[in-house]
Amino acid sequence: MLCLYTVHVPCRVLSWYPVSCRVLSWYPVSCRVLSWYPVWSVPMMMSITHRGTGVGLSGGISAFALLALVLPDSYPYYLDLIHSLSIGPALLGLAKFGIAFPLSYHTLNGIRHLFWDSGKGFTLPEVYRSGYVVIALSILTSIAAIAYM
Repeated sequence: MLCLYTVHVPCRVLSWYPVSCRVLSWYPVSCRVLSWYPVWSVPMMMSITHRGTGVGLSGGISAFALLALVLPDSYPYYLDLIHSLSIGPALLGLAKFGIAFPLSYHTLNGIRHLFWDSGKGFTLPEVYRSGYVVIALSILTSIAAIAYM
Protein backbone atom coordinates (compact mmCIF):
# COMPACT_ATOMS: atom_id res chain seq x y z
CA MET A 1 0.00 0.00 0.00
CA LEU A 2 1.26 3.47 -0.88
CA CYS A 3 1.30 6.01 1.88
CA LEU A 4 1.85 9.73 1.99
CA TYR A 5 5.00 10.55 3.84
CA THR A 6 6.97 13.62 4.70
CA VAL A 7 10.68 13.65 4.10
CA HIS A 8 13.08 16.36 5.12
CA VAL A 9 15.52 16.56 2.21
CA PRO A 10 18.57 18.80 2.12
CA CYS A 11 19.10 20.13 -1.36
CA ARG A 12 20.42 23.01 -3.37
CA VAL A 13 17.98 25.08 -5.42
CA LEU A 14 20.77 26.86 -7.21
CA SER A 15 24.42 25.97 -7.00
CA TRP A 16 25.00 28.79 -4.49
CA TYR A 17 21.79 28.76 -2.43
CA PRO A 18 21.46 25.86 0.04
CA VAL A 19 17.97 25.13 1.36
CA SER A 20 16.14 22.23 2.86
CA CYS A 21 12.75 21.07 1.67
CA ARG A 22 9.83 19.22 3.11
CA VAL A 23 8.40 16.91 0.49
CA LEU A 24 4.86 15.57 0.89
CA SER A 25 4.47 12.95 -1.78
CA TRP A 26 3.47 9.42 -2.69
CA TYR A 27 6.94 8.84 -4.06
CA PRO A 28 10.28 10.42 -3.30
CA VAL A 29 10.47 13.57 -5.42
CA SER A 30 13.53 15.58 -6.24
CA CYS A 31 13.69 18.71 -4.16
CA ARG A 32 14.94 20.57 -7.19
CA VAL A 33 11.56 20.14 -8.86
CA LEU A 34 9.52 21.34 -5.90
CA SER A 35 11.54 24.32 -4.77
CA TRP A 36 12.42 25.87 -8.10
CA TYR A 37 11.74 29.56 -8.39
CA PRO A 38 12.55 31.86 -11.28
CA VAL A 39 15.78 33.76 -11.20
CA TRP A 40 15.39 36.57 -13.69
CA SER A 41 18.62 37.33 -15.50
CA VAL A 42 19.29 39.83 -18.25
CA PRO A 43 20.01 37.21 -20.96
CA MET A 44 16.85 35.27 -20.09
CA MET A 45 14.64 38.36 -20.16
CA MET A 46 16.23 39.53 -23.40
CA SER A 47 15.55 36.15 -25.00
CA ILE A 48 11.91 36.25 -23.93
CA THR A 49 11.58 39.87 -25.10
CA HIS A 50 13.22 39.03 -28.43
CA ARG A 51 10.65 36.31 -29.06
CA GLY A 52 7.81 38.55 -27.89
CA THR A 53 8.83 41.42 -30.15
CA GLY A 54 9.16 39.01 -33.07
CA VAL A 55 5.65 37.68 -32.52
CA GLY A 56 4.28 41.19 -31.98
CA LEU A 57 5.94 42.61 -35.08
CA SER A 58 4.84 39.76 -37.33
CA GLY A 59 1.30 39.93 -35.90
CA GLY A 60 1.18 43.71 -36.34
CA ILE A 61 2.44 43.58 -39.92
CA SER A 62 -0.01 40.78 -40.74
CA ALA A 63 -2.91 42.70 -39.19
CA PHE A 64 -1.94 45.88 -41.05
CA ALA A 65 -1.74 43.99 -44.36
CA LEU A 66 -5.06 42.27 -43.74
CA LEU A 67 -6.75 45.55 -42.85
CA ALA A 68 -5.26 47.19 -45.96
CA LEU A 69 -6.89 44.46 -48.05
CA VAL A 70 -10.26 44.45 -46.28
CA LEU A 71 -11.00 48.09 -45.41
CA PRO A 72 -12.89 50.03 -48.08
CA ASP A 73 -10.95 53.30 -48.21
CA SER A 74 -7.33 54.05 -49.03
CA TYR A 75 -4.43 54.68 -46.68
CA PRO A 76 -4.53 58.53 -46.86
CA TYR A 77 -8.16 58.48 -45.66
CA TYR A 78 -7.24 56.59 -42.48
CA LEU A 79 -4.16 58.76 -41.95
CA ASP A 80 -6.37 61.86 -42.10
CA LEU A 81 -8.78 60.15 -39.71
CA ILE A 82 -5.96 59.67 -37.18
CA HIS A 83 -4.89 63.32 -37.61
CA SER A 84 -8.48 64.48 -36.99
CA LEU A 85 -8.50 62.75 -33.58
CA SER A 86 -6.22 65.53 -32.24
CA ILE A 87 -4.06 63.18 -30.24
CA GLY A 88 -1.66 65.09 -27.99
CA PRO A 89 2.07 65.07 -28.65
CA ALA A 90 2.82 62.98 -25.56
CA LEU A 91 0.44 60.20 -26.59
CA LEU A 92 1.61 60.39 -30.19
CA GLY A 93 5.26 60.14 -29.09
CA LEU A 94 4.39 57.16 -26.89
CA ALA A 95 2.65 55.45 -29.81
CA LYS A 96 5.65 56.11 -32.05
CA PHE A 97 7.97 54.69 -29.37
CA GLY A 98 5.69 51.65 -29.11
CA ILE A 99 6.27 51.00 -32.79
CA ALA A 100 9.94 52.01 -33.03
CA PHE A 101 11.30 50.25 -29.93
CA PRO A 102 10.22 46.67 -30.74
CA LEU A 103 11.50 47.07 -34.29
CA SER A 104 14.91 48.43 -33.26
CA TYR A 105 15.23 46.01 -30.31
CA HIS A 106 14.38 42.96 -32.41
CA THR A 107 16.74 44.06 -35.18
CA LEU A 108 19.69 44.79 -32.89
CA ASN A 109 19.18 41.68 -30.80
CA GLY A 110 18.97 39.68 -34.03
CA ILE A 111 22.39 41.05 -34.99
CA ARG A 112 23.63 39.97 -31.56
CA HIS A 113 22.29 36.48 -32.23
CA LEU A 114 24.10 36.43 -35.58
CA PHE A 115 27.36 37.07 -33.73
CA TRP A 116 26.49 34.20 -31.41
CA ASP A 117 25.85 31.98 -34.43
CA SER A 118 29.40 32.68 -35.57
CA GLY A 119 30.66 31.51 -32.16
CA LYS A 120 31.64 34.89 -30.74
CA GLY A 121 30.57 36.50 -27.46
CA PHE A 122 29.66 33.48 -25.35
CA THR A 123 31.52 34.30 -22.16
CA LEU A 124 29.22 35.51 -19.41
CA PRO A 125 30.66 39.06 -19.22
CA GLU A 126 30.36 39.41 -23.01
CA VAL A 127 26.75 38.17 -22.93
CA TYR A 128 25.80 40.76 -20.32
CA ARG A 129 27.80 43.53 -21.99
CA SER A 130 26.27 42.90 -25.41
CA GLY A 131 22.84 42.74 -23.78
CA TYR A 132 23.24 46.13 -22.16
CA VAL A 133 24.59 47.56 -25.43
CA VAL A 134 21.54 46.23 -27.31
CA ILE A 135 19.15 47.74 -24.75
CA ALA A 136 20.92 51.12 -24.80
CA LEU A 137 21.15 51.26 -28.59
CA SER A 138 17.51 50.21 -28.92
CA ILE A 139 16.38 53.07 -26.70
CA LEU A 140 18.64 55.56 -28.47
CA THR A 141 17.60 54.52 -31.99
CA SER A 142 13.94 54.58 -30.96
CA ILE A 143 14.28 58.12 -29.60
CA ALA A 144 16.14 59.15 -32.76
CA ALA A 145 13.40 57.65 -34.92
CA ILE A 146 10.72 59.48 -32.95
CA ALA A 147 12.62 62.77 -33.27
CA TYR A 148 12.97 62.22 -37.01
CA MET A 149 9.30 61.37 -37.62
